[in-house]
Amino acid sequence: MPTDQALKLAQEADLDLVEIAPQGKPPVCKLMDYGKFKYENAQKAREARRNQTNVIIKEMKLRPKIDQHDYETKKGHVVRFLKAGDKVKITIMFRGREQHRPELGFRLLQKLAEDVTELGFVESAPKQDGRNMIMVLGPHRKKADAKVELQAEKQSRAAERAAEEAEERAHKDTQRPVGQKKERGRSENLDPEIEA
Repeated sequence: MPTDQALKLAQEADLDLVEIAPQGKPPVCKLMDYGKFKYENAQKAREARRNQTNVIIKEMKLRPKIDQHDYETKKGHVVRFLKAGDKVKITIMFRGREQHRPELGFRLLQKLAEDVTELGFVESAPKQDGRNMIMVLGPHRKKADAKVELQAEKQSRAAERAAEEAEERAHKDTQRPVGQKKERGRSENLDPEIEA
């Protein structure tokens, strides 16, 4: 169809003539409301961005001579990060003479990786990097799955809390006698002139 005829059709229908495939022989055009088309494309792009998950790398720093309680605390943080679907970079910092004993750091990293095997896997094996030894742990679950599960857990806890509060209120209401007014003492009257 000639271009001028297509433009005339577009004006009659109060639409725009949009070129879809300019490289085609002959070029392909379409009659459409271009403003509406642009708006719908922007909405699709926004929706895609919202559903997109970006993986965050959290970092946990340890020392080779870490105490057991401190190790448990740091391990708890690593577990929390992996449950949330984030990657965790574990860095062991060596100082002074500790630099000559990298096997201590290697054993510590292996112990940590073993402790969190049900939540994550070793993405990059421990390797020495100057004064530090680095290992990266990746989660077994995707971030989106972890997010959905966390929200479901939150909602169930909120529902339990609401049920407990309703039960407590119902229990209080059954204990208070209905229709009896509490007697006020003289000090509880708002106006001191009024006799009880």
